[in-house]
Amino acid sequence: MKPWIRVYLNRRVSVLLGLGFSSGLPLALTGSTLQAWMVTEHVDLSLIGIFSLVGLPYTLKMLWAPLLDRFSPPWLDRRRGWILPAQLLTAASIFALGWSSPAVNPWTVAALALTVAFLSASQDIVVDAYRADVLREPERGAGAATSVVGYRLAMLTSGALAFVLSDHLSWRNVYGLMALFMAACAVFTYMAPKTPETEKPPRTLREAVWSPLASYFQRPGAIEMLLFIAVFKLGDILAATMTTPFLLDLGFSRTEVGTANKAFGLAGTILGTLAGGGIVARIGIHRSLWVFAVLQAVSNLSFTGLALLGPHFGAMVCAVAIENISGGMGTAAFVAFLIGLCDRRFTATQYALLTSLMAVTRVLAGVPTGFMAEAFGWPMFYTVSVLGAVPGIVLLARFAPWNPAPTHPDTA
Repeated sequence: MKPWIRVYLNRRVSVLLGLGFSSGLPLALTGSTLQAWMVTEHVDLSLIGIFSLVGLPYTLKMLWAPLLDRFSPPWLDRRRGWILPAQLLTAASIFALGWSSPAVNPWTVAALALTVAFLSASQDIVVDAYRADVLREPERGAGAATSVVGYRLAMLTSGALAFVLSDHLSWRNVYGLMALFMAACAVFTYMAPKTPETEKPPRTLREAVWSPLASYFQRPGAIEMLLFIAVFKLGDILAATMTTPFLLDLGFSRTEVGTANKAFGLAGTILGTLAGGGIVARIGIHRSLWVFAVLQAVSNLSFTGLALLGPHFGAMVCAVAIENISGGMGTAAFVAFLIGLCDRRFTATQYALLTSLMAVTRVLAGVPTGFMAEAFGWPMFYTVSVLGAVPGIVLLARFAPWNPAPTHPDTA
């Protein structure tokens, strides 16, 4: 078996499928699935809109990440000791949420949904830190890919599957089943390899808050590195933000768009992340970033071709698949790159900060896309979106120089 395939069988990598699933499962249960439940119970639309605020813990998680770096539970180890109770408490909160009623007790539902989001965001902090701590350098691409696949499958479970089940079961039973899935993820945490204690955790809370910042900004080019992190996926973000409006405006039905985005898009993302992780294991992170950055940019032109061709379903499937495969490859390599930036003493805090920066970029980059599409038209919009990849490619020369020596995974 080839090394770039065998890396996925390593327990340090394979267990991340379950941890990624555990991270992704609660998201829809406090978002789109909860909204669907509220609609079926005829909750006022203005109140449904307000409920979007329960997602705030996912964007603010860096505020309490230092606590999870500073303190270690007395069971398991520094990272798994936090993951296990977070999973079990999240499962209990999801179960309690299912026994509430959005129509009768909306504020109880809001409090429970906020609790689920807080516990889930806390779990995300430590799962990301665990992945960064436990993976060896040649395994980072495969580990990132495995986590993303698990996360996507979980979102499909708590999103699409929960929607389907709600036509046949009560929402109480749907949320109860999801709570059972969440509790079962604790098995992966128990089976996961122990976190290597190569670095001592912060001795005080002050050190846990300020030392991660000092550690990061002491490196040369730290500020420019933040810019690179912010713009590497910019071209991909510009294209993805307008995909659904573009496809609908082109004349495709909602069923066709949903089929393409959910089925072929998900399949493309899974294929891309797994292939990307294998390629990273084969040729190394830096070389992979160069290859995938170019692929991400060129893939936007598939939508340019679709815009010129018109509403052809086969062409749409190809365009969506190409975009998602390329984006998945880029994500696998980029997450592996971010893992390598973290100081293992402060992984939870530093990784939370870096991913929060990426989240800000996703939000802000989407703002002008509608104006651009109206001003340029769809063919030119997607052609121009390719330029969004240029800053990241330019900065690659400094922060990820091409390395001719391929890196093979350590299978020990």
